[in-house]
Amino acid sequence: MTDPVVHVSAAVVTDGSGRALVVRKHGATVFQQPGGKPDPGETALDAVVREVREETGIVADAGSFVPLGRFTDAAANEPGHRVVADAFALRSTAVAVAGGEIAELRWVGPDDVAATPLAPLSRNHLLPLAWR
Repeated sequence: MTDPVVHVSAAVVTDGSGRALVVRKHGATVFQQPGGKPDPGETALDAVVREVREETGIVADAGSFVPLGRFTDAAANEPGHRVVADAFALRSTAVAVAGGEIAELRWVGPDDVAATPLAPLSRNHLLPLAWR
């Protein structure tokens, strides 16, 4: 039997110092990229633009996001599920502020990964894209 799938859009947001933004949702123990499930009728790109704005306060137009591909791993916040993420890169110098369902956000560099509790998708697929 195949694990149920959760489809999301995720943003690999980097700043001018080469750090990547990760967020922790209320009630979660791990950090992940900003993003979430598309609303009905919403494209993956529309969803990532909206989710980044809602979760971090960073406002960017759709043309600022660069497609990175589709990635799959174990879902961090939904046990027994797999997450399939359409990922997009965004470079931003804007100040990020935790909003909506976000309890905490952090800017991390490659040296911070080992000490940061991260979702499998972030650790295994998305964060490495921030520093390639």
